[in-house]
Amino acid sequence: MAENMDGMSMDIGQLGLDGLRSAFPQCFSEGRPDLDKLRAECGDFIEDDTEKYEFKWKGKGRCKKLAHKRSTGTIRPCVEESVNFATTKNLYIEGDNLEVLKLLQKAYFGKVKMIYIDPPYNTGNDFVYEDDFSDPIARYKEMTSQMAKSNPETDGRFHTKWLNMMYPRLCLAANLLRDDGVMFVSIDDNEVHNMRKLCDEVFGEENFVAHFIWHSRQNADSRALDGVSNDHGFVLCYRKQTGNRIRGKAIDTDKYSNPDNDQRGPWMSSPMDGLATADLRPNLHYTITNLLTGKQYNPNPANGWRFQRSTVEQLMRVFT
Repeated sequence: MAENMDGMSMDIGQLGLDGLRSAFPQCFSEGRPDLDKLRAECGDFIEDDTEKYEFKWKGKGRCKKLAHKRSTGTIRPCVEESVNFATTKNLYIEGDNLEVLKLLQKAYFGKVKMIYIDPPYNTGNDFVYEDDFSDPIARYKEMTSQMAKSNPETDGRFHTKWLNMMYPRLCLAANLLRDDGVMFVSIDDNEVHNMRKLCDEVFGEENFVAHFIWHSRQNADSRALDGVSNDHGFVLCYRKQTGNRIRGKAIDTDKYSNPDNDQRGPWMSSPMDGLATADLRPNLHYTITNLLTGKQYNPNPANGWRFQRSTVEQLMRVFT
């Protein structure tokens, strides 16, 4: 099938850019050549005594102003669409998240224990955010794919628009957290690096807790580019204040007892057998001698012990 022709002559500028990108891909940012990086690659270094580590992008200053701009909106209850409106302990709010976050500040500032967000992953066409509320109805229709207009993929993949969308919302969400509060953020490879930097700036990098790997796919993705099907995403965790610990499910103490009146309190026994492995691990196969009776014990031939010899010897010295 013949290719569609636009009736225009060859784009020589684009041809040059393609060649430059092929030779120096590291000198391109958001689809545009960074001439300072190109000069450095060619050995022509720019002396800058004022350079420092910082995270900047176009529009960052406006984002800060946007987060502080007061909203004139209001949250209207929908009693007829609710379930147990008078007694429920749950609240579901439908609306633009930036405006809603602003409206929640007065009632919930510093009162929320945990926030989980699942923001757009910036895959190229999954979000349209321009923070201009002059025509909220039209904007809502555009965001929910009820209008034809959308970001072109090349524009949607630019990091700047994604950062401008996320920054004010992240700042407002962080304001809602209690001093012992935490935030969890789902994200994928496209923006996980920028999300870490954003959260470091909003919460302080000392309040980073963990970068969890989420096994999100069981089967191969036939749509995967470059032949690689990722089966995971990420969940970032940040705390509001340094020193807060993330506490999981309470320990079931029903199996603990203290039949020997150990001064350290209730305890429970745990099997010393390890897990079966395809290949024997020599450091887990050895004889344990009871220091009190002299009786010797050997592990299950397939499993071995749970711990290596030095660990067991240390435990025996502690408990005898």
